[in-house]
Amino acid sequence: MKGFHDKKKGFGITYDDIYLVNGARTPFGKLCGTLGQVSPTDLGIYATKAAIEKSGMKGEDIDQLMYANIGQSSADSYFLPRHIGLYAGIPEGIPAVMLQRICGSGFETIIAGAEQIAMGKASTALCGGTENMTLSPTVSFGNRMGYPLGRIDFKDMLWEALNDTAAVPMGCTAENVADKHGITKEEANEFAKQSIDKYIAAKERGFFDDEVIQMNSTVFEVEGLNPRKVRLPRKAVDFTTDENVRPADLESMAKLPTVFAKDGVQTAANSSGIVDGAASVVVASGDFVKEKGLKPLSRVVASATSALDPRVMGLGPVPSIRLVLEMAGLALDDIGLIEINEAFAAQFLGCEKELGLNRDICNVNGGAIALGHPLAATGTRLSLTLSREMQARGVKYGIASACIGGGQGTAILFENPNA
Repeated sequence: MKGFHDKKKGFGITYDDIYLVNGARTPFGKLCGTLGQVSPTDLGIYATKAAIEKSGMKGEDIDQLMYANIGQSSADSYFLPRHIGLYAGIPEGIPAVMLQRICGSGFETIIAGAEQIAMGKASTALCGGTENMTLSPTVSFGNRMGYPLGRIDFKDMLWEALNDTAAVPMGCTAENVADKHGITKEEANEFAKQSIDKYIAAKERGFFDDEVIQMNSTVFEVEGLNPRKVRLPRKAVDFTTDENVRPADLESMAKLPTVFAKDGVQTAANSSGIVDGAASVVVASGDFVKEKGLKPLSRVVASATSALDPRVMGLGPVPSIRLVLEMAGLALDDIGLIEINEAFAAQFLGCEKELGLNRDICNVNGGAIALGHPLAATGTRLSLTLSREMQARGVKYGIASACIGGGQGTAILFENPNA
C-alpha cells in the first residue's frame, strides 16, 4: 500500500494484493414502490447475506464490516451497520462502522475495507451501502424547545438533501455544467435514452440475473436477539424488478419541462431516479483468496478522491479519474470499461467532454438515469457491475467513479485477475 496526497489533485492509495471477491444487490424499488416500507437496515441485511453467499464464504469469514447510509430513515438507524452484521450472520465479535461521503459512500466502504486489509487489521471486509429514500422523514428541528405562536416549522429531508446550502441545489450544479460546456436539452435527452436502452438490453440478456437477489417477505432471526420481520406487498413474490426503469422515446422526453432552470436542460426523464435499495461486496486479501480457493471478480488497484467547486460538483469524476490513473501509471486508453454515476445527464456529458471519454465503453449496462441512485449504495453497485462486466468482456482494467454533493469525486481502479 502506498498513499498519495496533493492539496490540488486530491489524495489516494495504491494497493498490492486486495480483491473484490463478489457481491449482490437488492432490486432498486421506485419511490413509494415495493420496497417503500422496508427499513434501510433490512435492505442491507438482504444484500449482505447474499454477498457473503455469492462470494463462497460464510459469516464467520468476515473480519470487518464497513457500511454506509446517508439519509437516516428508520428509528434504529444509529445501529444500522451493527445490526446488518449481526443479522447477516457475521459473528458478534466483529465490529461495524458507518461511513459517509454522500454519493461516494459506497466507494468509501470499499476503500476503507481495503485499507484495513492493507494495514493488517483484517483479511476480509464486508463493504456496502443502503438507502430507503421513500422513508426519508419529515422533521421539525428544535421542536423540543417549542414553537413561537403560529410558526410550526417542518422540513422534508428528502427535498432538503438535494440542496447544498453553501452553493446551489444539486440540479442547478448540472445546469452550471451544461452552461460551461454548451450542453443542450436534446443532448441530455439522447444520453438519457441511451442509458435506458442499454439497461433494458442488459436486462433482457440476463446480465443482472447474477447481481440482483430475489426478495420475499421474511424474518431475520439470530439466537438471543429480537427477530426482524420484513413484509413486502403480497404481490411481491421473488421480487427482482428495478422499478424505476421505463422505456423512453425522445419525442415524449422533449415535451417535459425543465426542473432547475427556466431554459435549462435537466428534466425528470434525464436525471437519476430516486429509489430504495442496498448493495454489498466482499473485499479480501490475496492470501485469504488463495487459502480459500476463491475466484474474485477483480483486484482493487487504486483509489482516489478529489474536491472542486461545489457549483459544478458533477465534474468531480474528472480530477479523481485523472489522479487514479496517474497513481497507477496508466493512461485513459488503457481502461477498457468505465462506470460514472449518472446523477444528471448534463453532469455525465460534462465529464465526457473534459476527459475525452469513449461513450462506447461507459455505463454499458445503463446507469442511474435508468435504474436509479440510492445514494449510499451507488458506489458499491457501480463497483460490482463494473467488475462483473470486466469478467464478461475479458477487459483488463476498469474504473468506477461518481460525483459527490458539495464538490467532490471518487474513483476506484479495478483489474481483471483473469485478463
